Amino acid sequence: MDRNIKVTRDSPTWLVYLQLATFATYLYGLSAALPLLRAELGVSQAVAGLHGTGMALGGIAGGLALPALTRRFGRRVVTWAGLTGMNAGVLLVAFGHALPFTLTGFTLAGCCGSTALYVMMAVLSDHHGPAGAAVISEANAVAVTAGIATTYAFSVVAESSAGWRPALFVPVASTLLLALLMGRVWVPPVPAPPPSSSSPGRAGGSGGRVPYGWRFHVAGVVLLCCVALEFAFNLWAAELLSQRTGLSPGVAATGLTAMLAGMAAGRFGGARLALRFAPGSVLLGSLGVALAGWALFWTGTSAPVCYAGLALSGLGISVQFPLGLTRMIDVSGGRPDQASGTASIWAGVGSGSGPFVLGALGDGFGTHTAFLLAPALIVMAAGGAAASRTRS
Repeated sequence: MDRNIKVTRDSPTWLVYLQLATFATYLYGLSAALPLLRAELGVSQAVAGLHGTGMALGGIAGGLALPALTRRFGRRVVTWAGLTGMNAGVLLVAFGHALPFTLTGFTLAGCCGSTALYVMMAVLSDHHGPAGAAVISEANAVAVTAGIATTYAFSVVAESSAGWRPALFVPVASTLLLALLMGRVWVPPVPAPPPSSSSPGRAGGSGGRVPYGWRFHVAGVVLLCCVALEFAFNLWAAELLSQRTGLSPGVAATGLTAMLAGMAAGRFGGARLALRFAPGSVLLGSLGVALAGWALFWTGTSAPVCYAGLALSGLGISVQFPLGLTRMIDVSGGRPDQASGTASIWAGVGSGSGPFVLGALGDGFGTHTAFLLAPALIVMAAGGAAASRTRS
């Protein structure tokens, strides 16, 4: 289905793009830190995976509070406050050298960062209307590009005499710089439709909310699987790369850079595909690409093959979060903030359960066998996406 929708990138759009880039420096910085943090603390894979669980629980808490926060304070305040809290969590990890501090830092950063993230997604969806799916994909491409630079810098710093912790100051510095340069810019609010008995989300003029349809809940399950897949790769791919190729943990962190390069290419390309084709079709195709990338990475024993597999996996994973989130917003009955809050809960469960389950399986059966979780998640997501497709 050729739709040919156009995108206009104004100053408020670029502000949100760059805010997402600062979010990415935190997310991928802490992801790259996890194997090194595990080695420093001397804990098992399952215990190290609790850091991902902490991020997820924080994200769920932020999602539950999101609609009330945006109603009370507005999207602009919630976004900047979320980025501030995110950086406070990162600093706690940077200065903490014991498990309680690092777990608290991951959890705080996950809560505040995800709150800011999902507000930004709702803002872009409202601001760009029919082009929302493409813009959200492009915004995430900008974010992943920042993540590539972060993970590469992280691997360089980790191999230096300074150690890996100074790399965690990147999100703090980038957030402060962005606030100084573009702190006055914001997205004009979309006028609310007048209340009536036929307004979306109203039930016969009674003021009650129409329950979400079954497609909304299926879209949530698909988003959960996609986020679990992405975070399982984010937090444990470097570990498997090191085991399969003999690379040191610091050098193996460059595997995440390869995956993010594939994600950046996929999100820029996916933005164009979403302008021309139904998002459901693009999502199904991306799941097939991710499965091929996993197979190449999982069977590889040399660094070049594994890097290629990670890049191809990233290419497939790239559009799954933005398209999954857009799908939830599209079938929410005109409730973007509520849908984003609910999406953050589904995504929080996925980001926490995926790495933790893979880590626990890795302790019991080895990381290589544990990565069979990836194709299981892909098959579940593809089934849900195919079952709930619409013609629009």
